[in-house]
Amino acid sequence: MPPTFDDLGLLDPIRAALAELGHVAPTPIQSQALPPLLAGRDLCATAPTGSGKTAAFALPILQLLATTPGTGVRALVLAPTRELAVQIDASFGLYGRHLPQLRHAVVYGGMKPRAQRRALEEGVEVLVATPGRLLDLCGQGAVNLDTVECFVLDEADRMLDLGFQQDLRAIVKRLPPRRQTLLFSATMPPDIVKLAAGLLHDPVRVTVAPVAHAAEHIRQIVFLVEKPDKRAQLMRVLADPDVTRALVFIRTRDAADRLARALREANVRAEALHADRPQVEREQALADLQQGRIRVLVATDIAARGLHIDGVSHVVNVDVPSVPETYLHRIGRTARAGAAGVAITLCAKEERAWLAAIEGVLGRPLLG
Repeated sequence: MPPTFDDLGLLDPIRAALAELGHVAPTPIQSQALPPLLAGRDLCATAPTGSGKTAAFALPILQLLATTPGTGVRALVLAPTRELAVQIDASFGLYGRHLPQLRHAVVYGGMKPRAQRRALEEGVEVLVATPGRLLDLCGQGAVNLDTVECFVLDEADRMLDLGFQQDLRAIVKRLPPRRQTLLFSATMPPDIVKLAAGLLHDPVRVTVAPVAHAAEHIRQIVFLVEKPDKRAQLMRVLADPDVTRALVFIRTRDAADRLARALREANVRAEALHADRPQVEREQALADLQQGRIRVLVATDIAARGLHIDGVSHVVNVDVPSVPETYLHRIGRTARAGAAGVAITLCAKEERAWLAAIEGVLGRPLLG
């Protein structure tokens, strides 16, 4: 019989929050990671986005805070992007909703630091941060990491891809040497293996299905269309009432704005998500999709990794990505944590070589 959260020794308030959120059985990453983490072990996990890894580290951190005394910032979670940091912080609020003393905050660049400094001054136990803003606040004396008991490095491969190596080294130097350390990465190339060796002490190693395997559980459809006909084909896709919440990926920021505008003119509730939009507008667009105020979010690849949006029924690739891994991360926005999902790709003849590369990674054809 598969394990349930009741089998893992979690506190009643945490289990109650999970039940209210509809989480009954742990995902594979959670069932493998939670027992050693609750026992205080370090962890090195290879896990794709959408596998439930946020709960895998948030739940034992909440258990730690609720059962042992401490002061200051006791848990630090580093994330590579603002969007992911905000999502993780929100998850702590959801899972810890019945722990009244829980104080958590998120800090990231792109917003004025005054409100973030104020939250830190009031005291937090869980701090979720992007590396650059965290170092800025450390330099201003606004945050002290001497009390950190648990350090989480999420999406480590993405962190290195974005060039945060020096920032990571500077942050680790500020942490106490005696701590629990958790590293999560979708892939384990040599630079991540080296990073893990320097951070972790006798870690438990956990691996769940890689993204290419996870994609097998997503219904993947390809339409061969002429490039000028892509918008009309997208409208036919969105006319299907089964498309209840859709992420539409497109290559450029200008194209995202134009497509979102065209969809609104066609009475489809849609917004654009890309790096040129102010942070507050990006967060509002995500919230609007999550809460059903819009039906379609037109995104560049800023949204392809790290975002957790419940109930995305369809991912539509208006542009075929030139890198197969980008395709895998895009479609990973649907069928999360065991739910059903559909990924639709609109492929022009100029993009057939990119489609062939994706099929090579998947190990099977997408065209009949």
